[in-house]
Amino acid sequence: MPEAMLPTEVVLGAWVAAGLTLFIYSFLYKDNPLFKLGEHLYVGISVGYSVVLAWHTVFLRLLWEPLQKAVGEAPASPDSYVLLIPATLGVFMLTRFIPQISWLSRIAFAFVVGFGSGVAIPRTISSYILKQIEDTVNPLLTMGAGGLTMGFDLAAPQSGVNTIILLVGVVSVLFYFFFSVEHTGAGMVTARTGIYFLMIAFGAAFGYTVMSRMSLLIGRFRDLITFAGAAYGYATLVLLAVTVLSLVGWELATRRKTGGASPE
Repeated sequence: MPEAMLPTEVVLGAWVAAGLTLFIYSFLYKDNPLFKLGEHLYVGISVGYSVVLAWHTVFLRLLWEPLQKAVGEAPASPDSYVLLIPATLGVFMLTRFIPQISWLSRIAFAFVVGFGSGVAIPRTISSYILKQIEDTVNPLLTMGAGGLTMGFDLAAPQSGVNTIILLVGVVSVLFYFFFSVEHTGAGMVTARTGIYFLMIAFGAAFGYTVMSRMSLLIGRFRDLITFAGAAYGYATLVLLAVTVLSLVGWELATRRKTGGASPE
């Protein structure tokens, strides 16, 4: 049974996605014009999309429409014109392109950096420092109806085993970076334990990064396999042939210009 026909825009999107994916992966061979085309399109479209999104979301929805509504009110509330303050700061940012008054942009950027720091610093301290201290000083023993108890459930964050591991890890890692005392004897054992905890943490972070990249790679391969079907006009197969032929032609033309020697 023949596959159902898909809408034209879906098929066109599949061809564009498959083509750009193959162009980007062509870098595995070497740097070439197809890769540069895909790279430039990716960066340009990303910037263009961000600009349009910022114009629609920030200027139209958050500034222009509320100001129009405020002007239309009778009588207009003075609080409605508070949006003129961020609007002025936005205009100050644009003065960066006018050398004579570019100093005005420093006011806007200083406000943005100061406000961002004021919001981010307390959140970071609460999330990383205070939370770390809270988990480190978590009591090992808890008083219950049956007296003092100590949990040994590795799956429970409040268990005694996890608390001991966290305490040992924090203390040993901090001691590893404490260089006022020579790391000999018990100090060397503590510092070496801190190194092990650091290696585990870095390895887990690196493994997470690798797995996330592998997930992206699997997703692109799955799309390429899907787009190779008849419903999409065999987009992957056709564009793969076009990519290979283009690379062969580009390589031959490059060798001809360099007198038969490889440009590398």
